[in-house]
Amino acid sequence: MHRRTLLAAAAGAVVAPAVAGRPAVAAPSGPDGFATVAGYGRATTTGGAGGPVVTVSTAAALLDHISRPGPYVVQVSGTITLPRGANDGMHPVTSDKTIIGLGSTAALVGGGLNIGLPVTSATTPPAGAVNNVIIRNLRFSGASDDLINVQMFSHHIWIDHNDFSDGDDGAVDIKRGSDLVTVSWNRFHDHDKTLLLGHDDDNGAQDAGRLRVTYHHNYFDGSDQRHPRVRFAPVVHVYNNYFRDNSYGIASTNDAGLFVEGNYFYSVNNPGRVDFSGPLGRMVQRDNILVDCNHAIEVRGTVTDPRTFYAYTADPASSVPTIVPAGAGVGKV
Repeated sequence: MHRRTLLAAAAGAVVAPAVAGRPAVAAPSGPDGFATVAGYGRATTTGGAGGPVVTVSTAAALLDHISRPGPYVVQVSGTITLPRGANDGMHPVTSDKTIIGLGSTAALVGGGLNIGLPVTSATTPPAGAVNNVIIRNLRFSGASDDLINVQMFSHHIWIDHNDFSDGDDGAVDIKRGSDLVTVSWNRFHDHDKTLLLGHDDDNGAQDAGRLRVTYHHNYFDGSDQRHPRVRFAPVVHVYNNYFRDNSYGIASTNDAGLFVEGNYFYSVNNPGRVDFSGPLGRMVQRDNILVDCNHAIEVRGTVTDPRTFYAYTADPASSVPTIVPAGAGVGKV
């Protein structure tokens, strides 16, 4: 039997005027959240700004330009099928790139993007760590591994207004010392292991003190689990996301600190967990709404308020089921 819990939503957010019964949702022109926080010699995330703008419609052209040195804005036209090859369909992206779909039909199918150097046992950021990458307005599906993987101390990454489905492993995995990332306004559906943050329970030497990520205004549309599942991260900000029909929402372990704010959980068995698998995590929650959920959000410990790092305005949680489906995904940039 379902348990119905309603918690008061925050007031004071500015809501755009309605058009034809739906709110007008303007896509952001630039990143926000942790992707804008200075660190590792960068002030913020700009992607390929200032570099050549190219339009690609074949796998060969795409893979050529996203792996070149220097800034590029790579516009994807139509559907591109990525080759599997010896790398299980995971293709490298180098620093200073914007990869953006044109219109509402741009798609990458059959493979995924790898943002990060090859895996080593290094415990400090190596020279040449991949950084300053923007991925927007693309449909990702059908990968035999991850749809997007961020690894090996990569930083200043913005993943915004994409559609993720039907990957064999993670939709967006962030791990192995990566840091200062924002994942915003994406739709996740028909997928199992959605968002992994932190490699495994034995990888604290790389991950502890890093993995600072903002997840906001994402639509977890029947995706099953890991929204996100977090290890070691000191501060992770999860706000204004819409969780619908998931087995669980958020899990915090290995002393990770999650600040969970202004989200709307509908028919989610376990909205937020700190007693999950491995060492306990930390979780603070405020102004969330739970409807037809079987459990409350588990809370434990303290977490630094994200406003310590950046300014933001949270929408009222009550508006999330309207504004997030209307604004998340492709064709809205």
